[in-house]
Amino acid sequence: MKALVIGAAGMVGRKLCERLAREGALGGRAIDELAMVDVIAPTAPAGAPFKVTTQAVDIADPAAAPKLLAARPDVIFHLAAIVSGEAEREFDKGYAINLDGARFLYEATRRENMASGGAYTPRLVFTSSIAVFGAPFPDRIGDEFFHQPLTSYGTQKAIGELLLSDYTRKGFIDGVAIRLPTICVRPGKPNAAASGFFSNIIREPLAGQEAVLPVADTVMHWHASPRAAVGFLLHAATMDTGAIGPRRALTMPGVGVTVAEQIEALRRVAGDKVVARIRREPDETIMKIVAGWPTRFDAARATALGFRAEANFEEIVRAHIEDELGGRVA
Repeated sequence: MKALVIGAAGMVGRKLCERLAREGALGGRAIDELAMVDVIAPTAPAGAPFKVTTQAVDIADPAAAPKLLAARPDVIFHLAAIVSGEAEREFDKGYAINLDGARFLYEATRRENMASGGAYTPRLVFTSSIAVFGAPFPDRIGDEFFHQPLTSYGTQKAIGELLLSDYTRKGFIDGVAIRLPTICVRPGKPNAAASGFFSNIIREPLAGQEAVLPVADTVMHWHASPRAAVGFLLHAATMDTGAIGPRRALTMPGVGVTVAEQIEALRRVAGDKVVARIRREPDETIMKIVAGWPTRFDAARATALGFRAEANFEEIVRAHIEDELGGRVA
């Protein structure tokens, strides 16, 4: 069993590799080798019971994917992307990484498949996004709702989904695209994602720091924890894809809450002093981007196929405290 994680230096990629190292197997099969790549060389997880290689790779380089696929990994996790806010500001960069990078990877798998006479058909898990949907929205977005993204990032992810389904239909890969909710609470420092404030208003106050809230308390969004995101990836990599059918993109389950409900969950877990560290500072640019995002989903297909997330936002806050703060609040 060989596994390849593209985007392994990112938060979710790092946590995925750490989980693989702890368990030593994937879908009941012992892992022999894990290849971790990103635009900067990832850090190998400590204590892995299998061979780990790390490499700095630019997936926007057409020559990169064929080299990565030469080893014919059994499972490929494609997590590499630039985030929503950056993709909106940097148009060329967004398409080069989020679209061309995926297309080069799919094409490299096709060539290896053809070279093997059709014997090589890897499981390929692609992290898509709820940004593939655009307003106007129903109260809950079901599995039949159409793609109409209102951002460059959402457009790039939607095209990536369509390509994955087509390459799967042709038998070149066994693909699964998972539309991630906004991952919250993200550890570390704030990033360039327009959605970053959803994590900031929880993470910084819990760490004893001030956080800026750029949108109204009434803004509603769809969330899952980093812990749940890793679970989504592992399930997508090991599930029976015969049950999915030809529509290979799945909206992941999550928790739909308003910003006000986020804050109240934080208050219940950590108290008024922590909540008082949130400062309201409206940002018109972020408010405009967020206004075009979906809010709540009916993730019936994914749930029926065995994907699981938290039941409420308090669970998400507690998962962050347990996983990142050692169970302690500043």
